[in-house]
Amino acid sequence: MTADTKPYLVLARKYRPQTFQDLIGQDAMVRTLKNAFHSGRIAQGYMLTGVRGVGKTTTARIIARALNYSKPGQDLGPTIDMPDFGEHCQAIIESRHVDVVEMDAASHTGIDDIREIIESVRYKPAYARYKVFIIDEVHMLSKAAFNGLLKTLEEPPPHVKFIFATTEIRKVPVTVLSRCQRFDLRRIDAALLTEHFGKLVKAEGQSAEPEALALIARAAEGSARDGLSILDQALAHGEGTVKAADVLAMLGLADRGRVYDLLDAVLGGDPKTAIAQLAALHNDGADPIQIVGDLAEAVHAATRIKAAGEESVATLSAAERARAKLVAGRLSMGALSRAWQMLLKGLDEVARAPRGMTAAEMLLIRMCYAADLPSPDELIRSLTGRTQAQTKGEPSGNESAVRGHVPDSSDAMSSVPPGRRAMGGESGAVSEARMPEQAAAPAPALPALQSFADVVALANEKRDVKLKIALEDAVEIVRFKPGQIELHLLDAAPKELANELARKLKHWTGERWMISVTDERGSTPLGVLRRAREAKLLEDARRHPAVQSVLRHFPEAEITAVRELGPGDMPPKKH
Repeated sequence: MTADTKPYLVLARKYRPQTFQDLIGQDAMVRTLKNAFHSGRIAQGYMLTGVRGVGKTTTARIIARALNYSKPGQDLGPTIDMPDFGEHCQAIIESRHVDVVEMDAASHTGIDDIREIIESVRYKPAYARYKVFIIDEVHMLSKAAFNGLLKTLEEPPPHVKFIFATTEIRKVPVTVLSRCQRFDLRRIDAALLTEHFGKLVKAEGQSAEPEALALIARAAEGSARDGLSILDQALAHGEGTVKAADVLAMLGLADRGRVYDLLDAVLGGDPKTAIAQLAALHNDGADPIQIVGDLAEAVHAATRIKAAGEESVATLSAAERARAKLVAGRLSMGALSRAWQMLLKGLDEVARAPRGMTAAEMLLIRMCYAADLPSPDELIRSLTGRTQAQTKGEPSGNESAVRGHVPDSSDAMSSVPPGRRAMGGESGAVSEARMPEQAAAPAPALPALQSFADVVALANEKRDVKLKIALEDAVEIVRFKPGQIELHLLDAAPKELANELARKLKHWTGERWMISVTDERGSTPLGVLRRAREAKLLEDARRHPAVQSVLRHFPEAEITAVRELGPGDMPPKKH
């Protein structure tokens, strides 16, 4: 390298903002600081927070420059109007000014580092108007360091200002936050980033396709620094020309048109085509996690169009908007929501799976077969000929026709012809003609409960021993009529007995039951009555002459139980 050859400076450093006008996407903060400086309401401490790469450290340096802006022979005081460099600006921007101290809290976490700041605070600045302390990643300071800083931060000398930057604002103690003015730096909008990157490419004397810049802006996720790093790499990759295809290959992204092709295959219930298209995208360098993420973004775009109109996705390209609009027009909101939930869960599965490609294939196959499942409204229409809205307001007694047979997923899938594939959209309703067996099949007989004893008997029949015992021994029946029971709970009754009984009766009978609890005392519990009756039968049996005769012949014999004979237990009559 010759003496006059300068080392290459990456775009993120070369085009770092130097004034408030250069900051993009932070209009609210700039307006607040401008008004504060004009009115002289300058705080002693500022807290800048936001995700990586939005300009926290850069903003801190610009504030330090504004606090100390002056020109030889002119001292107009702090100002954000800095048309050109003053006598301190260059040194502050380059982090080498003696009165503007930058400290990285990640490597200076202890109380000793803060003690040095506290000691230097008492001395006035050597050259500038203010002594400014910029502490980056302030959340990494220790508890002792924060406590040591509190008093100085709250009542610093008039010549001292503090500026903090952090990506983890929740880790900063409230005692520190309350002593600072907080500014949340927003993620930069993708459209703003695209426009900004276009200007920088022209300034570099290079060219770039708009679609390529949009891809970079989207990949940056609101971070100007991340986007500039990707743009730097793209310029090197394309030898001065940034192309969308090169960006896709470089970042391992999938072509957006092919993503929508894959989405059409999945939502159309075509697993063979979906697997083939997934393999093609993977072979071209797209990562399985990124493919699933792109599918989720496509579903999100279609959902936004359906909910808020095409103008809600103005940041997408015209081709993407057109494809998303087609998906939105073809599918119902319920189908889009189901696809979103499956993709969101699938993202985690693909990330955790030993082989991401295998997990992605299983996810798409699952979605393909879920495309055949009808929506609840379609099921109700197929069984009753009415929509869900029509049946929603009916009394509980009329709901048994719907509850008579609720098909599971295999029923629903078997009722759909193989040629028909849709993700539950309006055009894919399952008609009564397609499900003749379910529509014509009579509902199974439901148990008729005419007394509380019938309810206890049903619990016994369903082998719910715990509920049966509770109903027999822990409640007093106050009022009973089919569909409505009023109980008085004894001390031994479980707290959730009423809710549990209502839930199980609805499941067993298909009817809604209203179970209420009252302080009014009711009839004697059925278990007490049953045991009294059994005791009387036992005593009557002991007094029977025939039994007494047996006991006299067998003194050690004992009667343990008496069972009443039913009609089927009677011996046949002899003729």
